[in-house]
Amino acid sequence: MATNRKRWVAALIVVALAAGGYFFWQKLGRSSLPEGFASGNGRIEGTEIDVATKTPGRVKDILVREGDFVSVGQVLAQMDTLQLEAQLRQAEAQLRRATISIDTAKSLVTQRESEKKSASAVIAQRNAELDAAERKLQRSETLIKTNAVPQQTLDDDRAAANGATAAVAASEAQLAASDAAINAAKAAVVDAEASVEAAKAAIESIKADINDSTLRAPREGRVQFRVAQPGEVLAAGGRVLNMVDLSDVFMTFFLPTAEAGRVAIGSEVRLILDAAPQWVIPAKATFVANVAQFTPKTVETQEEREKLMFRVRAHISPDLLRRYIDQVKTGLPGQAYVRLDQNAQWPASLTDKLVK
Repeated sequence: MATNRKRWVAALIVVALAAGGYFFWQKLGRSSLPEGFASGNGRIEGTEIDVATKTPGRVKDILVREGDFVSVGQVLAQMDTLQLEAQLRQAEAQLRRATISIDTAKSLVTQRESEKKSASAVIAQRNAELDAAERKLQRSETLIKTNAVPQQTLDDDRAAANGATAAVAASEAQLAASDAAINAAKAAVVDAEASVEAAKAAIESIKADINDSTLRAPREGRVQFRVAQPGEVLAAGGRVLNMVDLSDVFMTFFLPTAEAGRVAIGSEVRLILDAAPQWVIPAKATFVANVAQFTPKTVETQEEREKLMFRVRAHISPDLLRRYIDQVKTGLPGQAYVRLDQNAQWPASLTDKLVK
């Protein structure tokens, strides 16, 4: 028991010394900076992108592994498209049917227009017959006064004139019916043309869904992890992969009020990563939070205000990232040094090993 107690005491002493050494190093590192500079601890981050499905379906295959570097447009995964392909064939059949319907409707319009011409000709014929019947009736009415024709002839001529008038009315009604039939046939043409456009739109939509079933990399980056596996059925928007955009990499670090207030957007920043302390990485400040991250419940004294910490973000140049793309990794901790005074000269320790 005594031996175990001694081991625990020794371990605690080691931890205390390590913590004290780290604290001393932090203080020394900050105090050793020239006037016009500030520093803070941070971590390398990148813009994360979720590669997800547009429509619900089954994951057919995933073509990349975690950690793989991918280029823009590279195929990452393939969703099953059997159902979409069946829908496409159905829409194409509907398009063919609608196209035939247009020809049929146009033929019907031609037929109805021919019927109208025939009805117009019948009207002209019936008007001629009516004119002849009226003239004959007028002669009979004149001759009946001198008993030149019998009463029966007058009655027959009057009946013939009335019949001719009725025939003209009937032929005019037939012409009106022909006009209505033509309008209906033309409406059928419009409806068939609309069906064709609807079928074409359905085909385009299905083809777009089939194309979207091939999941491609939207940016250059590295696959962080696979969320789904082949065979899984996902809802619309279901995540398949998560990747990080290696052209948009930055370090987020924190500075106290007095120093954060002096950071200008575009200020020079130099980064040193714990994993590669022999290199100094240039960056630029692109964001300073307008709200403190660590805020006491009440801020009344100057000492309390100095405790406020603001988040600062420094982006690394995309050109520099592109040159060292294979070495870019997110999640690495490090130290950020920011120049607050543009006239201040960088110390040699942050200049000699600057990555270019």
